[in-house]
Amino acid sequence: MARILTGLKPTGEITLGNYIGAIKQMITYQEKYDSFIFVADLHALTIPQDPSLLKSRIKSFIAMYIACGIDPAKNTIYIQSENPYIPAISYLLECHTSYGEASRMIQFKEKSRQNRNFSVGLLTYPILMASDILYCDADFVPVGIDQKQHVELARNIAERFNNRYENTFVVPEVLISEAGTKIKDLKDPTKKMSKSESNPQGVISMFDSPIDITSKIMKATTDSDNVIKFDEENKPGISNLMNILSVIDNISLNEIEEMFKGKGYGEFKKYVALKVSNHIKKIQDRYEKIINSKELDDILNKGREKSINLAKEKYQLMCEKLGTIR
Repeated sequence: MARILTGLKPTGEITLGNYIGAIKQMITYQEKYDSFIFVADLHALTIPQDPSLLKSRIKSFIAMYIACGIDPAKNTIYIQSENPYIPAISYLLECHTSYGEASRMIQFKEKSRQNRNFSVGLLTYPILMASDILYCDADFVPVGIDQKQHVELARNIAERFNNRYENTFVVPEVLISEAGTKIKDLKDPTKKMSKSESNPQGVISMFDSPIDITSKIMKATTDSDNVIKFDEENKPGISNLMNILSVIDNISLNEIEEMFKGKGYGEFKKYVALKVSNHIKKIQDRYEKIINSKELDDILNKGREKSINLAKEKYQLMCEKLGTIR
């Protein structure tokens, strides 16, 4: 079975957009691939973090993903920083990566312009990402367009190392996410709902209370013609709420239009708010059972052991080929 690897960066909040656009697709992947999922906590350190907040989010993210439907029996789940061989492999890969390659990464160029006093980690973290991918011989890495360049860097490094020292790594393939439902910001439906967005009223967090969810949906930006019809170009706000309801209630857009023919936005928003808040409340109930359970530690301990064994084997193989071993 081909192997797939997904990293979760523990910053911001997990949103309804993440759930519909990413987590549901990961649930599909776990049925088709040998799936590895890890919390990329070392990646978060490229900019200063609140240590207590970062620590709480690491386990919280995993617990929420499991509550949403990620099956621990079908995934190897671990925390990046608990595997000491991954950064060790990263250094060996850094020695096979030019400064020009690293500095051409689009995210590095953008973020280094925003803050001239950037850390070296901002420059090298794409190589750490390559280490995450290559140590476990991932065949596929699902990413959005903005991360495609990082997987291409991992491919280049793997091919270079393989050419110099014979086959050492599987060369990964980019797996661009299939076109799915893209959830937009409730206050500005021309933008996607993002966990990094500055206006919290436009974003539904998977940790929001039913009262907060209802308030945000009732205040969502819509047009003035009071007709529930799917038209993303001319009616982006209503179309966004229809997309949300369609996924949450497993109902087609045409069925939604029929259900609310002749009814107004207020009634429609109340219905969407009820369905979304009930759905998220069920996930939150599962989350509460998982977050402080022995089960979560057992899952992470098992994933850590498997991850370390694979990375240690790969690191030792690299050292033998490089000559850095007794």
